[in-house]
Amino acid sequence: MKKALMGLALAISMVGAVAVLPAWAAEVSPPNGELAERILERAEEVQSRAIRWRRDIHEHPELGNQETRTAGLVADHLRGLGMEVETGVGTTGVVGVLRGGKPGPVVALRADMDALPVKEATDLPYASDVEQMYQGEERSVMHACGHDAHVAILMATAEVLAGIQGELEGTVKFIFQSAEEGPSDYVYKGERPFGARQMIRAGALKDPEVDAIFGLHVTSAAPTGVIAYRSGPTMASSSDLYIDVIGSQTHAAQPWDGTDPVTTSAQIVSGLQTVVSRQTNTLSAPAVVSIGTINGGSRHNIIPERVEMSGTIRTFGEDVQKRVNERVKRTVENIAAAAGAETEVSIIENYATTVNDPALVKRMLPVLKLANGGNVFEAPLVTGSEDFSAYAQEVPGFYFFLGVTPGDRMKTAAPNHSPEFFVDDKGLVTGIRALSLLATDYLRQAQQE
Repeated sequence: MKKALMGLALAISMVGAVAVLPAWAAEVSPPNGELAERILERAEEVQSRAIRWRRDIHEHPELGNQETRTAGLVADHLRGLGMEVETGVGTTGVVGVLRGGKPGPVVALRADMDALPVKEATDLPYASDVEQMYQGEERSVMHACGHDAHVAILMATAEVLAGIQGELEGTVKFIFQSAEEGPSDYVYKGERPFGARQMIRAGALKDPEVDAIFGLHVTSAAPTGVIAYRSGPTMASSSDLYIDVIGSQTHAAQPWDGTDPVTTSAQIVSGLQTVVSRQTNTLSAPAVVSIGTINGGSRHNIIPERVEMSGTIRTFGEDVQKRVNERVKRTVENIAAAAGAETEVSIIENYATTVNDPALVKRMLPVLKLANGGNVFEAPLVTGSEDFSAYAQEVPGFYFFLGVTPGDRMKTAAPNHSPEFFVDDKGLVTGIRALSLLATDYLRQAQQE
């Protein structure tokens, strides 16, 4: 995500935070002025608690499907605000329902709770030294993608909106999701859903039925408080690629007596690059095919029987995803056949393309600008993937990015998923404002239709 937003990040500058409606707000059809101003004020009031929550969650990260402590903090907080709360949704998910004082539609706000199997390399006083089991192996754990910030922002948003519950013209559903990064308790090979799909299957968008959903992702690729968005396709689909190349084992001094899966695998890695460069029209949207692991052999002078590889495929749009996946499989099988080897190819479609509903973006963009004084910019396509896409396949969705890097650290900021990833807590208040205003004004606008 960092590289995809870097051009944007270098082109923009910081704008000071605002606690009251900016002078130009009347030009963008804001929500009720007095109510919006109170929302901004309440966001300021709760930000210190949001910072404490984030740092506590950061110090105690939990991997996908193991977020029991985090879920407990969330559930207790929502209950304390008087909400209807359901726990254990999917696995460890939490859903809170805030019914407004007036009848109306239902809007959902979503945050993901899970951390990553990464050993933290910061010197923060609240750095993680947690270890958990990850797919059968004890691993260090860190909130290296900012999900701790997502949880804290949504907890604070819940507090802001609960404080104006009587004025809400509908219902707000708070979805705290497990395992966005994938399950930690089993190796996913497509056999059962995780994360957003698991939440949806468990009824997170039902009872009451959601009409629209909003979410955000913090990024080190933009300065603190800056918001970046995109209408339509925004983040790539993701397919996991597994390739086994099967030859016949022989002495490395006599390769002609066997079939070499190592050399064949090398040819496959090179050949796969032509799927993007020569077989896919990338003028409208990028595509990526990358091999991340290659494993085979046990000794320097033995050609092994088998080599195992894995990688990722990123595309934009279901049709493109299908075509690229088919061409990857064809390329692998034909190269192997030419070498006299056999292959087993498995492509698992994990995440769909995240598509922001164009009508919803157009409708809510003026409101989003109130959150940070108009410091909102259009983002380029992002080849990272997000399972928020699953919600957006069910109901209109709008997913945007929030910068959390101090302006003077932009050139050296570690990217998301780095052991040195850093969140500037000053950016949390912008996220609280944004989600609070989006939910409130979506409900208001729906009543006027």
